[in-house]
Amino acid sequence: MEQRLTMVGLGVDDLQVSNDFYENKFGWKKMKSSNDDISFFQLNGLLLSLYPREKLAEDAGVSPEGNGFKAFSLAFNTRTKEEVDALIETLEAKGVNIVKRPESVFWGGYSSYISDPDGNLWEIAFNPYLGLDEEGNTIEEKG
Repeated sequence: MEQRLTMVGLGVDDLQVSNDFYENKFGWKKMKSSNDDISFFQLNGLLLSLYPREKLAEDAGVSPEGNGFKAFSLAFNTRTKEEVDALIETLEAKGVNIVKRPESVFWGGYSSYISDPDGNLWEIAFNPYLGLDEEGNTIEEKG
């Protein structure tokens, strides 16, 4: 199996509420292939899809029940610590739930957490050990 990730699919409670969050809070644009049943967002190198939780569970053949910590987070890395602060201020002004305020963290970076309407955690972080290319793809820093 090739070492890659093609799509992250999130099961959501209310597709319209989630679309509003990603379009109006994050400022992302849905792909033309989106429709009333599923939404796609082209990210740098992979897709984010939003699909009703019940239908996603049915498709996978599992129970849609579940709550609490989902045991994963999504991440948006920035190029500077200041960019973390500015992005959190912008998201907070748009009513986004700030789970953890920006702070220096044990591994040497600078990090904050927000959540989307379904409680999916997004880490907004500056990692001094990894860089970002022009498209926002993670690259290893030299040295």
